[in-house]
Amino acid sequence: MRTIINRNKMKNIKYILIVAVIFAWSCSQEWEVRTVEDPVETPSAGSADFTKFVAVGNSLTAGYQAGALFTEGQTNSVPAILAKQFKTVGGGDFNQPDINSENGFFGALPDGTILGRLVLKTNAEGATAPSPTLGDVPTAFAGDKAALNNFGVPGILLGQCLTPLTGGPAENNPAFNPLYARFAAAPGTSTIIGDAVAAQGTFFMFWLGNNDVLGFAANGGTFPTTEVAAFEAQYDAAIAALTANPDAKGVVGNIGNVTVIPFFNLVPYNAVPFAVDDPTIGVLNTAFGGFNGALDGLVGAGFMTAAAAAERKVSYQAGANPILILDTDLPDIGPMFDGLLAGGFISAEQRAALQPFVQSRPIKEGELVTLRAASVIGTPLSADAPTAIQGVSYPLGDQFVLTMTELEEIATKTAAFNAKIKAVADASDKIALADVAKAFGSLSAAGGGFDDGVILAPSLAPPFGLFSEDGVHPNNRGAAFMAKVFIDAINAEFGAKIPKPKLGDYAGTRLPIAQ
Repeated sequence: MRTIINRNKMKNIKYILIVAVIFAWSCSQEWEVRTVEDPVETPSAGSADFTKFVAVGNSLTAGYQAGALFTEGQTNSVPAILAKQFKTVGGGDFNQPDINSENGFFGALPDGTILGRLVLKTNAEGATAPSPTLGDVPTAFAGDKAALNNFGVPGILLGQCLTPLTGGPAENNPAFNPLYARFAAAPGTSTIIGDAVAAQGTFFMFWLGNNDVLGFAANGGTFPTTEVAAFEAQYDAAIAALTANPDAKGVVGNIGNVTVIPFFNLVPYNAVPFAVDDPTIGVLNTAFGGFNGALDGLVGAGFMTAAAAAERKVSYQAGANPILILDTDLPDIGPMFDGLLAGGFISAEQRAALQPFVQSRPIKEGELVTLRAASVIGTPLSADAPTAIQGVSYPLGDQFVLTMTELEEIATKTAAFNAKIKAVADASDKIALADVAKAFGSLSAAGGGFDDGVILAPSLAPPFGLFSEDGVHPNNRGAAFMAKVFIDAINAEFGAKIPKPKLGDYAGTRLPIAQ
């Protein structure tokens, strides 16, 4: 199948407007808010002791946001906000492994340029999207490791808090995480949970498990999830270590539905738009006529049902069209096409042209496209294949899409992991459960909310969004929102009266800048 497409006609696909909001508010960075004061109560620690607070977790605990770990994010991490509130009930200092970087580390270009945190930028076509700044390579923590309180490490799975391999060696070690190695007590020997226990906290926060689902989801199901039995054993081991001190108490957080975050909801499933008079429609439909005909041939030969063929057929029309995707859960019909070739129904050239589509189909409504796909859809597969337009005339890679099958696996694993977390908390009078899943789930289902005099939106769009520019991690205000969830759980479990942070005191996502 040879498709000739005018690439200029496809520019409207490449520049998908992924931030679906009209910035009609004031251009000031912060929206003016009306702060609603909680009833005045005398702060109390209840039956808990917050003298020394220790936190263990992943990026959500470390203060990672906008695709990087940087100073502002660390300063406004969930446990840092909690520690500030704990000071009203006898809490002490809260030391973090300071990154000392304005923009942090997002990645590096082939020429060696170091990229930092994402910010929203609007290009000449009017499309707004996250774009990296200039950043810094993380360096070893130069402070007192023995005085640390925050042991949050971006990117780790639950099991990585238990193994010394997380701290090294760096080579041939999939468990290695440089953001732990930079502050590990003894890189390659110590463990995250061991370092946290050695800090001898009187109260702990433990919030791990998100990445055991998110890694699978963010990579379109191409990265494995943690098995339930392994998760349960690892969770028991971590909690046993943290509660070995009979006087220590703590709070654990559960796992939210990762598929409701902006990262999976900014690029629509039907992100291939065509105007009524666009000649590309005819070009594509003529080209896919051969593919659709080959599917009919398989139906006629008894190799495939008509329903299975219809699921794979491709046809474009004016308006918004579904993205063409690779679905590795689909049966590979390459051998069937080989049968058509052997029977003389298609030529060798036609058989070769059909190869990219042996596991392809248009995406279904309800399936999700990752934010990373926004820069890929509508672009050529390579310089050598200028007419293989990804998501249009060539299937979009499996790593950019969550199919119904993959969404079901995410829901199943999340439910199982949360059941374990709840069971552990319910079995101990020393552990409170912060139901982050319920808090963010309710906000997402309602499409937003109003709290502390501030409008809240489950998006990254300023000025009301609670998510940072990466569409995954909360911004400063989102972190404060989560801190309130943790404080509610602590107050309820331990009879404490810890004042909650005021959301209006914490910044949301920055307004876009011209690119």
